[in-house]
Amino acid sequence: MSLFARLIAPLAFTLALPVVAHADNNQTSLLQSNTSINFETGNTNAATNDMLWNGTTLALQGNATAVRLYPDFPEEQYAFITSIQIQLTPGYSKNSITPAVGDLIGVHTNGNHWVRLFVKAKSGSSITLRFTTFGVAQGSGGSGAVPTITDVLNNSSRIPKGLPNSGIAPSSIFVVIGSGLSDPGTPVLQDSQGAGIPLTLNGTSLSVTVNGVTTRPGLYYSSPGQLAAVLPATTPTGSGTVTVTYKGVASNAFAIQVVPAALGINVYQGNTAVATDALTGTLLTYGNSGTPGQILTLWTTGLGANPNNSDTTFTTTPQAVNTSLQIYIGGIAARILYQGASVYPGVNQINIVIPNDAPNGCWVPLAAVAGGVLANVATLPVNSNGGACVDEVTGLTTSQLTAGGTGTIHTGVISLIQSRTTENGAAKTTSSANAAFQRYSSVYTPSNSVSPGSCIINDQTPVSTAETTGLDAGAITLTGPAALSATLAPQLGLKGFYSALLTEAAIPGSGGAFSFRGAAGTDVGAFTVNLNLSPLFSWTNQAALAMVNRTQGIRVTWNGGNPGTYVFITGTSASTAGAPAGFTCLAPIAAGEFFVPPYILSALPAGRGAVELQNYIYAPLTASGLDIALALADIASTVTSVYQ
Repeated sequence: MSLFARLIAPLAFTLALPVVAHADNNQTSLLQSNTSINFETGNTNAATNDMLWNGTTLALQGNATAVRLYPDFPEEQYAFITSIQIQLTPGYSKNSITPAVGDLIGVHTNGNHWVRLFVKAKSGSSITLRFTTFGVAQGSGGSGAVPTITDVLNNSSRIPKGLPNSGIAPSSIFVVIGSGLSDPGTPVLQDSQGAGIPLTLNGTSLSVTVNGVTTRPGLYYSSPGQLAAVLPATTPTGSGTVTVTYKGVASNAFAIQVVPAALGINVYQGNTAVATDALTGTLLTYGNSGTPGQILTLWTTGLGANPNNSDTTFTTTPQAVNTSLQIYIGGIAARILYQGASVYPGVNQINIVIPNDAPNGCWVPLAAVAGGVLANVATLPVNSNGGACVDEVTGLTTSQLTAGGTGTIHTGVISLIQSRTTENGAAKTTSSANAAFQRYSSVYTPSNSVSPGSCIINDQTPVSTAETTGLDAGAITLTGPAALSATLAPQLGLKGFYSALLTEAAIPGSGGAFSFRGAAGTDVGAFTVNLNLSPLFSWTNQAALAMVNRTQGIRVTWNGGNPGTYVFITGTSASTAGAPAGFTCLAPIAAGEFFVPPYILSALPAGRGAVELQNYIYAPLTASGLDIALALADIASTVTSVYQ
């Protein structure tokens, strides 16, 4: 894919489906063994059903496909998973799914619906499914079909509507999501040279009205499910509406919030920034890290109105955009050499210098604050010696991090977990042991990864687990202090997953020596792995975090814990009306404290949430049949919080 295609198409070619959305269909159904269901109607055992429950697996019918989005998903977060998240998740296939209670599944039906499916319960041969079917299939549009808009997003940041840092800036590229928006077929990226990108494409045009002023954006591409356009520089800021007109038929007027600046950083391979060497144009990758002092070009959109350059045509004289801008790499301010237009309409170029004291890692956060508003936080691979990045926490190699890799990889993780929760002054401690052994058909970057010393904003998009298969590791036992002895039982219906609930005293505050033993199974050989815990870490200012002032940042302090390990600091909040947001930071245990800056907290909504500290202690796990494996202890403390 060319660099320009990367800039315009992070969301581009995944939604080109001829569907039209009406009211969503929300139902809960109890299915007995050998019962099928049609997600459009909720009817069972009809001729055109989408999924069959055979008592063991959910089998796809006809042309329907599905993907497991999340295992063990909290049902209270069900309503926050949007149609766009369902559609953007890769890995849809006709493979049967062996469900477990708490699974969140995405389905693409025979009738071109997208479905959010949650497994509420299983009992014997029956299963209870909660599902939401987004929209109603209606062919290719035209002939009286009404186009429907369901979302409007910054092309690069994808920040959901309602969060503090959402919105669309003039002179930026945005996407309109919906159905019946344009002619069917593969979208074609329009060239901005010559006559420029058109105001009407494949029978489709856009209009944006704010404060009584109507502007017409040029279109980079169109498809039935998605359009990409450039919001004209003359569009006023404020609340307004977007309307799509397709072959003379107008869509619903969808709300848009136009703001002075709402920067989006282009990313690829999960959350890696599209950053190129300013002299050679070479793209930074896991195998080609950035180095201190190197000048980078960041490719973005949303710096703000740029009336000096065209919104539709290529330019050879791009102009600066003087929005206030700060760039942080690993929490350290980077020097900005240029910020403004590129040669392409709607695409902003920012040239920066990697700080000399930037941390090394594969996921060094890249944070930008434009006009006082935080963009999506991307990551950069940085290595002071150049070449391949090194993740000192997990030990993952460049080849293992390569997205879309071919072949397979066999993984194993065994964990010893203690969770200490404080809510309204009451403390509760739970302990457990868990194991997961899986084969991946391709390798992808772990979600929400961050290198030590800095913070990211968590990506809420579900990560596909469709291309995984459980591995049989045989019987697994755990021994430890005070005559601890437990067997990790296989989780019902999930090959390769094991768990045991432990007593509160199983992991004493003084730590101790713990040993996992595997007796060998059909896929994984025998193993022994030891975890030696020092006195457990203690969060020393936990009570102060019951109330969080987002404008002042968060300082957390601790003592104890295993030397040489790390502390993850995470936080989440949700308003009563909007989507949730969260952050993750990573600090060495030896630091004893960490400060979460206000610009990170500015992306979280005011509302109820939590702050959590986790000390991870890793140990290598070696067994035949595994490519990557480790054991870890996760000592966690959580306090419920109110974010102001």
